[in-house]
Amino acid sequence: MIVLRVPRMTSRRHVRAVTSALRDLPGVETLQADSSSASLVVEGTVSEQDVRITLADIGFAADGRTQAS
Repeated sequence: MIVLRVPRMTSRRHVRAVTSALRDLPGVETLQADSSSASLVVEGTVSEQDVRITLADIGFAADGRTQAS
C-alpha cells in the first residue's frame, strides 16, 4: 500500500484529475483520494516511483509519505 500526501489536491476537481491519471496505470488495483486531508492511498503492484512520476507529470507532486492506518 502506498500512502502519500498531495498538497495541491484540495478540491473534488483535483481528486478527479489525480484518480483519472492513476486509475489506468499498470499495477493499480484500488485508489482513494481525499481532498480534505490531501491524501492518496494506492493499492496494487504499482511502484511508488511510478505513482510519484505520474502525479508530477500532471502537476500534483507528492511531498511526503504518510502513515498507513
